Amino acid sequence: MSSRLIGVGVGPGDPELVTVKGVNALRAADVVVVPVMDSGERGRAEATVLHYVDAGKVVRVVFALNERSDRGRREAAWDAAGGRVAELLREHAVVAFATIGDPNVYSTFTYLAQTVAELVPGTVVETVPGITAMQDLAARSGAVLTEGTEPLTLVPVTAGAAVLKEALAGPGTVVAYKFGRQAREVAAALRAAGRLDDAVWGAALGLPEESIRPAAELDGAPLPYLSTLIAPARREGGRGGKL
Repeated sequence: MSSRLIGVGVGPGDPELVTVKGVNALRAADVVVVPVMDSGERGRAEATVLHYVDAGKVVRVVFALNERSDRGRREAAWDAAGGRVAELLREHAVVAFATIGDPNVYSTFTYLAQTVAELVPGTVVETVPGITAMQDLAARSGAVLTEGTEPLTLVPVTAGAAVLKEALAGPGTVVAYKFGRQAREVAAALRAAGRLDDAVWGAALGLPEESIRPAAELDGAPLPYLSTLIAPARREGGRGGKL
């Protein structure tokens, strides 16, 4: 029978936000792979997983999660990680890979699955959805993501501030991910679009070091890399105005 590789979304960091299906998938797997940086410190995915499975079942695999400039080094790390997971799939029937957020939203699981599919033909790839940071930030801050016919745009600011500016010019809610190193540019873009006052920023959601603040209070200092911003749509006309 074919081996199964299951990408399990474990949410933005709060262990209580892992779904029942996610917990069941982690516990049913033969091994659970967690991504770690080459510096070796425990990441959010690993910390979350350890709330639900024994440490002896967890396999730490190095990814160049913090590499943005050296493409060769980054891809070499992906290849090495894929090779390690391929070895596990040859030894075990079910391997789960835990990823923060959702495995189909800006996740390292996408690259891993592509590599493994080439190394171990016939591997069945599945995913279990997870709560995203934008959903958690909306819940914790009271920001409403969408109403009626409003669009929702999710922008990784690693793609450049110009992408964010274009999104902010539109009519709907804009969510920005991974903008910590460009906090000054993000604040300037919000101010120029007239959308600074209603925006909210958050990082380390559900963790002891959690920070949630109005975007207007940001002073341009660098923020944690995994920072999330919500700029709600401009809403007029009262309840149901966008229906």
